[in-house]
Amino acid sequence: MKKLKIGIVLYPTFGGSGVLATELGLSLAKKGHQIHFISYNQPARLDNYIENVFYHEVLIPAYPLFEFAPYEVALTSKLVNVTLNEGLDIIHAHYAIPHASAAYMAKQILLTHGINVPIVCTLHGTDITLVGRDSSYKPVITFAINHSDAVTAVSESLKNDTLRHFEIKKEIQVIYNFIDNSKYKYNPDECIKKRIAPGGEKLIMHMSNFRPVKRIPDIIKAFHIIRKTIPSKLTMIGDGPERQAAEDLVQQLGIQDHVSFIGKIKSAELVLPCADLFMLPSDSESFGLSSLEAMASGVPVISTNAGGVPEVMVHGKTGFLSEVGDFEDMAKNAIYILEDEKRFEEFKKAAREQALKFDITNILPQYEELYHRLASK
Repeated sequence: MKKLKIGIVLYPTFGGSGVLATELGLSLAKKGHQIHFISYNQPARLDNYIENVFYHEVLIPAYPLFEFAPYEVALTSKLVNVTLNEGLDIIHAHYAIPHASAAYMAKQILLTHGINVPIVCTLHGTDITLVGRDSSYKPVITFAINHSDAVTAVSESLKNDTLRHFEIKKEIQVIYNFIDNSKYKYNPDECIKKRIAPGGEKLIMHMSNFRPVKRIPDIIKAFHIIRKTIPSKLTMIGDGPERQAAEDLVQQLGIQDHVSFIGKIKSAELVLPCADLFMLPSDSESFGLSSLEAMASGVPVISTNAGGVPEVMVHGKTGFLSEVGDFEDMAKNAIYILEDEKRFEEFKKAAREQALKFDITNILPQYEELYHRLASK
C-alpha cells in the first residue's frame, strides 16, 4: 500500500489523547509513513530523533491587541503551510476543539490552492463530555464534527455520548485506543517496588492528571480501608489541581508514611508492572487508557463503571467495577483480589490476556484502512 504523509494535530500533554496520538504517529512511522506532528509544544513522548517523524511548532505572535492569544488562527495557518510545503495526504485532528475546527478552516484555504486534503477527527472524551457541552463551544464542535471527512471515537460509550448531546449527521466509527503490549514487562532490576514497599507490602497505584473528574480522594479513602487488612503502600503518579488536597487528606488520615506522590512520568511501562493493583475511580472515562496500560502490565484494576471502562475491563476477571463514589466497595473488591495469592494470580493472568485484544497490531490497521480510503477518493 502507498506510504502516506500524515499530519497529526494533538495536545502535547500527558493526557490520554496526547499519548494515543503520539504513539499512533510513531507506530505509523515505523511502517514507513511520513508523520508530521503539529502542536504548540513538543509531545511528551517525542524526545528523540525518529525516522519519518517531523515536528512543527505552532508559534503565536504576541500582539498587545489580543487579550487572549488566537491559537486556532495560528494553528490553521500552520496546517496550511505544512500541507503546502510537505504535501500532506491526510490531516488527523485529535480532540474536536480547536483542532478539528482549525483543520476545517485550513481545508477551505487549501481548496483555493487546488488542494483537497481529507480531515479525520478523533473524539477522545472531555472534548465531548465536558468542553463540548458548554454552549460557548457547542455550535463550533458540532460543525467541525459534521464537516470532517471521517470521525472516530475511542469507545462505544463516547460515540453514544456524542450522538446524544450533539446533532451529528456524520457516521462515527469506533476505533479503540491501543497499546504495545510488548513494552509492559516486569523487570525486577528496574522495579520501584523494592524501594517503595521494602517490607513486601502490596503496591497499589494510580496515574492521572489529578483533575476533579478523577476523584482522587476516593482512592485515598479506599486505601485507608485496604491497609487495615492488607499490608500495602499507595503510589500516586501524575500531577494536577487536586494534588494538594490529596496530600492534605493523606495527612489528615495519618497515612503519610504509606503514600507517595511521585509526580509525572513519561514512561508508564517502567512503573506500572511494579504494581499489584491499579485504581481508577473516575466520574467519567471515555476509554480509560491507564487501566489498559495496567492490565498489559499484569495488574488487576479496581475502577468505576463509568463511560468506556466496561468496554475495556471484564468485571470479576480482570478486576472489578463499582458505582461512582462507592470507595468502600472499591476497597472491598481490592481486598478480595489481594488477600488470596492464587486468586490474585488468576486476576493478573486475565488482565494480560484482555489487554492483548487492544494491542497495536489489532488497532493500527483500522487507522491505515481509513487513511487509504480517504486518500484514494
